[in-house]
Amino acid sequence: MVLFLYFRYGILYQKVMKRHTTLKRSTEENILLSMLDDSETDIFSVRQIRKLASGRVRNIQSILEQLSKREPAFIYRLEKGKYVKRNFRNEYAIGNFLVGDGAIAYWTALNLHGLTEQFPNTIFVQTAKQKKATTVFGVTYKFIKVKRTKMTGIEKQGYGNNQFRITDKEKTILDCFDLPEYSGGFEELVRAFVITALNAEKMVAYCEAVNSISAIKRMGYLSELFKKEKFERFIAYALMKVNERYSLFDAAGKNEGKHISKWKLRLNISEQNILDIANNLY
Repeated sequence: MVLFLYFRYGILYQKVMKRHTTLKRSTEENILLSMLDDSETDIFSVRQIRKLASGRVRNIQSILEQLSKREPAFIYRLEKGKYVKRNFRNEYAIGNFLVGDGAIAYWTALNLHGLTEQFPNTIFVQTAKQKKATTVFGVTYKFIKVKRTKMTGIEKQGYGNNQFRITDKEKTILDCFDLPEYSGGFEELVRAFVITALNAEKMVAYCEAVNSISAIKRMGYLSELFKKEKFERFIAYALMKVNERYSLFDAAGKNEGKHISKWKLRLNISEQNILDIANNLY
């Protein structure tokens, strides 16, 4: 008798649970999830889903909110109007998606290009828009606002939903010399510049767009000091950009050290120490 009741109520419990899990989603919720699967869409906005649905689903905003509140959730809300499917975790694609014109940049880009072994615990995104830092799935995103004219030198990596925009090697290094506080360490940046094969023509074009005289002087000085290969064109360009105001070689360092009149730089890191940074590479 006990076994019979156990079996009977066990079957009943399974039926109730099956009904709970399969019938709780509405027809429109199932249609929307199917559309996402069929189109292989993992990260999306309400606007994109409306276009994809073409009138087949009404009250899309409400349905998305319902799906995000399920236990477990079928989709997650990144911020107002932006969502990802349950298992999508590409932090670089998410960083791009959080700000429409964004590109992975600075320390994060240095690491992705293999120019530093230091791994940032923040994803840096360059954008022409104002946006506060945010945290998604435990990852912190910091958005660095620049003039729209500085949004250049951007390439794409990855495929499909995992594709994201990132500053190329030349632009990444220039951006870090422009705003070294986001580079992950000045010594690492100097190392990256010294050892990386860079396109001098790209550097000139990007320097024109960014127009950071201090950054140009720092890179020009390093190019000449280390006799950087095929950088004669850049050195000549950088010399033309030298102004009368002295800049600190390390912007975060003390206002002290030898003055280099040719480059209008104050070496608050000694030239020998700069050379030692390079010698530690080999």
